[in-house]
Amino acid sequence: MMAFVAATLFWAAVAFYLSHRQIAYVRAHRDSVPPDFAATVTPAEHRKAADYTIARETLARLETVLDTLITLGWIAGGIGALYGLLAKIFPPSIGLGVAFLVVTAVVRAVLALPLDLYRSFVLEQRFGFNRTNLRTFVADRLKSALIALVVAVPLLAAALWVMKTFSGLWWLWTWVALVILMVAAPAIYVRLIAPRFNRFMPLEDGPLRARIENLLTQAGFRASGLFTMDASRRTAHGNAFFIGFGRAKRIVLFDTLLARSTVDEVAAVVAHELGHFRHRHVLFGLCQGAVTLLIGLAAFGWLCQQPWLLPAFGLEAQDHALDLFVCMLLASVVGPLLTPLTNWVSRRNEFQADDYARRAVGAAPMISALTGLARDNASTLTPDPVYALAHYSHPPVPIRVRHLRDAAPSDLVIA
Repeated sequence: MMAFVAATLFWAAVAFYLSHRQIAYVRAHRDSVPPDFAATVTPAEHRKAADYTIARETLARLETVLDTLITLGWIAGGIGALYGLLAKIFPPSIGLGVAFLVVTAVVRAVLALPLDLYRSFVLEQRFGFNRTNLRTFVADRLKSALIALVVAVPLLAAALWVMKTFSGLWWLWTWVALVILMVAAPAIYVRLIAPRFNRFMPLEDGPLRARIENLLTQAGFRASGLFTMDASRRTAHGNAFFIGFGRAKRIVLFDTLLARSTVDEVAAVVAHELGHFRHRHVLFGLCQGAVTLLIGLAAFGWLCQQPWLLPAFGLEAQDHALDLFVCMLLASVVGPLLTPLTNWVSRRNEFQADDYARRAVGAAPMISALTGLARDNASTLTPDPVYALAHYSHPPVPIRVRHLRDAAPSDLVIA
């Protein structure tokens, strides 16, 4: 257990070190707009992005402290105390295990609630991004909790039953079930879950729809529909996303993006996402996730067979739910080791998608779109390089813009 405590504190220290670098670097460049953006980003907009980045990073430090304290609290006796309390209510059964795992998640959510409220109604409000109210905030949380319970309780019960029934290879059967869920989840989300939070309307006929449909035809992309989402009900941030597999693929554009972007810029954003499709990044990501999950569950399977696992954390009770929870705690100190690799793969994919968009619509619209998104979302243009390497799944916007400009002389617009 001491090794786990040391690892937990080490990662917290690393997070604070990187955060310190980010805040110091952004603050040092707060008053200097990078030359590539001097004509498109005003000094006031650049300062706002710096202040917003620093404010978010300061909040992230508090979240790191909270997560660390929660983790240390669990292993300092919290696990045994909670399990003992629930054991007085539930008889030894799968139900007891499910209740334990659900309550641990509830404890984390309740303790994080003050910071979530601060993020929405203080930080985001201060920078003009929050458009939600307390009633919507509470309704969203309650709906999310209900959906999580509906999904998680049967899955946890099934996982614990498989662990009990198929002891040695439970992790393999669990992996098969989770991969099937991974494939089905996007379609379930867009059809059953997302409409509980936002309205999705078909994109109106016009120049933008015609432009996007032409891009889809060029890419051989068949979508189940083009939609706009009323993101402005909750935030001023702009975005867009593709989701789903096969015929269930759907393209969704935030109304906030449409309100602030030209047809060329939105087309560039869509072309970038089509680049991910053409390079099979979604399929690769699914396979990468499945392999990572397989390795992780295999490790869980081995750990759960070790007689020292639970005693090492001061636990006398024997329950597969305790095994799973302790394994998840251990995974929290192993996961950060994989982040640089996954970020490297993601950044490579982003460059490939940018190159596709450049060839499809030209470099200028893509640069304009990236600049507009960074400006409108108050994303800093001067992140600390080391921080970005550790945390950014996308290359920083200045690097992406420079990459596009360097390749611009070889532009070939796809016919």
